[in-house]
Amino acid sequence: MSDAEVTAVARDLRKSFKGPDGTAFFAVDGISLAVRAGELTALVGPDGAGKTTLMRMIAGLLKPDAGSLSVLGIDVAADPQLVQDRISYMPQRFGLYEDLSVQENLDLYADLHGVPQEERKERFSRMLEMTDLARFTKRPAGKLSGGMKQKLGLACTLVRSPDLLLLDEPSVGVDPLSRRDLWKIVQQLVDEEKLSVIISTSYMDEAERCAQVFVMNKGRLLASGQPDSLRSRARDLTFTATPPQGTPARELQARLIDRPDLIVDAVPKGGNVSFIRREDADDARLRELLNGVPVEPRTEELEDAFMMMLRQQEEQEGGTAAKPARDAVAVETGSNGDKPVIVVRDLVRKFGDFTAVASTSFDVAQGEIFGLLGPNGAGKTTTFRMLCGLLPATSGHLEVAGLNLRKARAEARGRIGYVSQKFALYGNLSVRENLEFFGGAYGLRGNALRSRVAAVLEQFDLAPSAQSGILPAGYKQRLAMATGLLHEPDILFLDEPTSGIDPLARRAFWRTITSLAQGGVTIVITTHFMEEAEYCDRIAIQDAGEMLALGAPIDVRKQAGDVGRDMNSAFIAIVEQGRAERDRQKAAA
Repeated sequence: MSDAEVTAVARDLRKSFKGPDGTAFFAVDGISLAVRAGELTALVGPDGAGKTTLMRMIAGLLKPDAGSLSVLGIDVAADPQLVQDRISYMPQRFGLYEDLSVQENLDLYADLHGVPQEERKERFSRMLEMTDLARFTKRPAGKLSGGMKQKLGLACTLVRSPDLLLLDEPSVGVDPLSRRDLWKIVQQLVDEEKLSVIISTSYMDEAERCAQVFVMNKGRLLASGQPDSLRSRARDLTFTATPPQGTPARELQARLIDRPDLIVDAVPKGGNVSFIRREDADDARLRELLNGVPVEPRTEELEDAFMMMLRQQEEQEGGTAAKPARDAVAVETGSNGDKPVIVVRDLVRKFGDFTAVASTSFDVAQGEIFGLLGPNGAGKTTTFRMLCGLLPATSGHLEVAGLNLRKARAEARGRIGYVSQKFALYGNLSVRENLEFFGGAYGLRGNALRSRVAAVLEQFDLAPSAQSGILPAGYKQRLAMATGLLHEPDILFLDEPTSGIDPLARRAFWRTITSLAQGGVTIVITTHFMEEAEYCDRIAIQDAGEMLALGAPIDVRKQAGDVGRDMNSAFIAIVEQGRAERDRQKAAA
């Protein structure tokens, strides 16, 4: 390809860093690639793949240790400023000024980039129209929802017209509607302005939209090509299994994923289980594993090929990914007969004049996995915090583990476990020291503490002497779960627990959750990964503080109608239907 046809070329590119234990590791390890100009290009891979490091080198913010890197025909190492003058880069944590309004943020970034005054009006107008933020120019950035903040970040990144746009995981932590809106904007820029865009993502449905995909893991380039050519690696190996009536799809999925000698990957989908068989799987043993459940071939997807590549690399390196925790034993939970362990009636939470949660009601049964879903700013986090006893309700009835949270909040908190989105343990302590510290905080002492620490170490396959801060992301999350389960709670609350962990660790996480539910633990979970809703017995979808849908995943998909072919499209349809109905009610009033 000529210089005019490429926007970035790397040859044997390397970049190393020192880890927390002082050992050097390669974040980018001998990567060679050529990115075509005027196209949408994806860097895909799990957390820690090296995507951000490569992005920062392309942006001239990091200097390679070895190899060569040319961007827009410029040697980045020799003249990083010349590259930065011609590109726009939106990092994962874009620096919005939350006390400034939307318009003031745009003005500030235009000043920083030296955008001439005569160009600003047209550019601002275009960005505000594309991002649908024209109505909110006076609103402080800190008052925007997560999705709106991402769109404002993109608008600020594009206050000038660049030759290359770099987007580092722009859709992490945002809901499906905001993800869709972001991608509409990016696609419009590529189609109308022939802008060259390099985007990093861990969502395979996003990578499917791109003209060129580079698959990375652990600093290496595993494969590259058009989505169709990569997808073909899984041809004739992908199937759908239908579980027996009355059996949750997650239980069949757990059975399949426990057999890596036969199965590459398995996930619940649409009430069934989508799985990939190993190419060398023994047919007789596979039939025995499936035990007569109906199986149909299905069309392979990019995610299938992606999971095959990750599994292959894992096996070549001796199985470094997190394995599923061992099956949970039955948990001694407080028995209430058939009474729900969570009862919510007419729950309301107001912040001044703003109603975050409006008259919400639902129950959760013992051993149930209950998903709480909604767009950014929908009120689900507020509901979640009230259920955990971290935030008092304005009005309504809230009962957790048989205790009224208005009268016995502290006692109720002793009956629940909580795992936050961010790793909240002490990184400088060992695994055992963290468990002993938090066990003591839960009131465990002496033999009881020693017994429970030993039990969760075994259950979650954790090395007691390992330093917590340098554990892989999947094992950090397992340690957080082990800590939350030390005091054998009746209910485990999980707040976006799989955000930022790789797909292999995510599969292991859900295998553990399935086991816990079978052992009698009640699970309440929030997530932005809509495919994870398929693991739940029931889900609730909230928006603007109101309950829009409540039921089993299949019932929610039916409520969405013909557009609800999968949980992602069902979620979007239900939220849009709810918003349209609210608009009609406002117009009628």
